[in-house]
Amino acid sequence: MTKNIPRRIILGPGPSSAHPRILKAMSNPVMGYLDPDFFEILEEVSGMLSMLYNTEGTSFAIAGTGSAGMEAGLNCLAEDDEDVLICNNGYFCERMIMMAERLNLNYSSLNFEWGTAIDLDLLENKLKNSNIKLVTAIHAETSTGVINPIAEIGQLCKKYGAKFMVDCVTSLAGIEIKFDEWNIDYAYSGTQKCLAAPPGLSPVAISEKALDYIRNREEAPSSWYLDLLGISEYWGKDHIAHQTTPVNLVYALREALQITFEEGIESKFQRHELMSKALKSGLKSLCLELPVDESIALNQLTVVKIPEGIDDESFRTDLLRNYLIEIGRGLGEFSGKVWRIGLMGESCVASSVFGILNAFENLLIKNNYEIEKGSSLSSASSIINSEFPRPY
Repeated sequence: MTKNIPRRIILGPGPSSAHPRILKAMSNPVMGYLDPDFFEILEEVSGMLSMLYNTEGTSFAIAGTGSAGMEAGLNCLAEDDEDVLICNNGYFCERMIMMAERLNLNYSSLNFEWGTAIDLDLLENKLKNSNIKLVTAIHAETSTGVINPIAEIGQLCKKYGAKFMVDCVTSLAGIEIKFDEWNIDYAYSGTQKCLAAPPGLSPVAISEKALDYIRNREEAPSSWYLDLLGISEYWGKDHIAHQTTPVNLVYALREALQITFEEGIESKFQRHELMSKALKSGLKSLCLELPVDESIALNQLTVVKIPEGIDDESFRTDLLRNYLIEIGRGLGEFSGKVWRIGLMGESCVASSVFGILNAFENLLIKNNYEIEKGSSLSSASSIINSEFPRPY
């Protein structure tokens, strides 16, 4: 007997809930990936992605999650004898390191304390005294809830002649990205977070400089499937066949982008900022500690220190079984120490904020914590009502 799929209020680090229009778009008839009518859809998606990334360069989507976008960049943008620098301040930076090892890249990592941002002085000192050809960084590190200074890192890469690769998995459509202005050469994301589509595609942007680099490599990238030049030529005007494109996921991405631009990208950024403020205010009213400094804290994901005496797994299980709310556990150095609450895309609404704060209040009281019932809801409500009159 087929198991029924349970409903969830997804408030973890991703995926987020998918918009009903997006799920409906996915149910459209399948077309061939070389159908001229499908090429029109590809061109539409590419144009909207370029607008979202703020680039005059090339934008397209890789078949795979954000990790495919990550591996494609490492696969294509450095040869074996070139120095690669991975800025490491979280779990997903460490995933880059694992990929670089498997690709036999000549990499080094510049390590920073988890929960802190990349230190620009240390980075410049490293670039000044080496011959780095590729720098990688994560814009929004979801293991720690930290935003990194991508614009400033891009300036340093330009100054010292390094290509710049940026992970935008959690940032795309949630906070501003200025691909061209920030001197980014390659950025990748995922469809399942602020875009509120199902996982399965990695929307990317790539500079002409980076494409030229791939064209002129001494050896072709080791992965045929993740060859950014080959994929870009399929999405380009000549539509040269590469891999079979997941057609219905492209339908979903197109609908997600249309919904984003209907709302207005600035309005969407404001919504993520407002709901984050409300959530953080409510959590603080419950005397919960938010370990990331406010100046570098993400809007899309909030890290909460687990209170003393609370069992991590039992709390999250209770939250899931009795309130249908999913939140994220800590990863790596933060494992067993924090919870990660995501407010992204379709999940970034007032009902999500109130729902999780209400559940937290009840579960903390259940665990014998003395809190004022309703205090977090009142705190969050005052922010939402005072700062933005539009209902979410």
